[in-house]
Amino acid sequence: MAAERFERHKQAWTGEELQKLHTLAKKGMALKAIAKALTRSEESVKDRARADGLPIAKLR
Repeated sequence: MAAERFERHKQAWTGEELQKLHTLAKKGMALKAIAKALTRSEESVKDRARADGLPIAKLR
């Protein structure tokens, strides 16, 4: 079980995380900032947002 400490690979999204994702996305927050706030990879956040039909601001 030591591997779990390193990265949160393929962890299920909790209802709380989803709420936060929706809130931050609606505020127009950048993908990088959302990923950091949720401690998830940008890839994970992007995929989940796409699955939920959420537009994510692509701020550079």
